[in-house]
Amino acid sequence: MRRGDLVTIAMDGDLGKPWLALVIQCDKLDEHATVTVLPVTSALVAAPLCSITIRPSAENGLQERSQVLADKAVTVKRDKVGPVFGRIDPDSMVEVERSLAVFPIRQRRPVDLAVKRYRDLLKELGQ
Repeated sequence: MRRGDLVTIAMDGDLGKPWLALVIQCDKLDEHATVTVLPVTSALVAAPLCSITIRPSAENGLQERSQVLADKAVTVKRDKVGPVFGRIDPDSMVEVERSLAVFPIRQRRPVDLAVKRYRDLLKELGQ
């Protein structure tokens, strides 16, 4: 599993319903017991700063137009992550990264602190 891969995840509280997700965690953190992802949904909304629209393709494995929700980063245990079913195209990944870089953080929640630590670690690793 690498940054940019599309997977399914099982999130707590959703009656075991699988969610599509985009892996955004740095590849060098592969030894961690958890992985950070962004949810992917087919319920499209007009929110260009935090919802990146992806068209279905053979490479990404999506069945319909979907959006990556850059404002909803979650970290899940690896045993809650299903197999890779596709990969986002490089141009869309750049859009996701730009959205993550400019997403406004109004209050410090645990996920906000995790994202900040993640970005700091990426700087240290030179990515």
